[in-house]
Amino acid sequence: MAKVLAVLSSGYADEENNYVTGWWAEELFAPVLALEEEGHIVGLATPEGGKPVVDPLSLTEDYDPDGKYKELYESGIADKTIPIVDVKASEFDAVFIVGGHGAMFDLAHHEDLHAILNIIHQNGGIIAAVCHGPAPLVFTKNKDGRPILEGLKVTGYPNDKEPEEVRGLLPFSLEDELRKIASYSDAPDEKEYIVWGSKQILTGRDPGSSELFGKELAKALTRREQEAEERFLD
Repeated sequence: MAKVLAVLSSGYADEENNYVTGWWAEELFAPVLALEEEGHIVGLATPEGGKPVVDPLSLTEDYDPDGKYKELYESGIADKTIPIVDVKASEFDAVFIVGGHGAMFDLAHHEDLHAILNIIHQNGGIIAAVCHGPAPLVFTKNKDGRPILEGLKVTGYPNDKEPEEVRGLLPFSLEDELRKIASYSDAPDEKEYIVWGSKQILTGRDPGSSELFGKELAKALTRREQEAEERFLD
């Protein structure tokens, strides 16, 4: 049983442009369901703690046609999060960054989150992010001052999928920033797409890749536990 930290945006609002965003429902709930099915435990953290703002679009029929994620959201299971500053990184075997445009605003440059990512990575844990979730990974540097993603194969939400109405409101292009330090790919012909950049770095392309992303992370953690048990028995 691994312990996993899920990190979400607290939310972002641009009143002048009537723009509200936050974390994307499917990108939290699909991986959490997969992780819990494998017996792993998931804790939630946000910059501000408390109840984070979900991107309202992610709960609409267009993106959640069966209402599955809306029902999970309304159950309140994502209402209580701890502030990132209070997270004890050494207690976690993995961390995954939930997507949604909010991640680009309050997670990308969050220094305490960068520190958590480095500690878990240095301890041999898994760093995972889906859709816009790689935003903070872009700006995370290791103890040698080099990007944690440097030279690795990665994916994330591509430029050509960004809605035209929000492009001018975003602080940066995720794809452009990833390309500066890593080998970016989005496999446009693949319905779902995830990438292992190393044994410790996993990224997923978009909301539709969330379930595959979660299952892959869950299975990887289970394999690690089994391998550790076998080494112990030997």
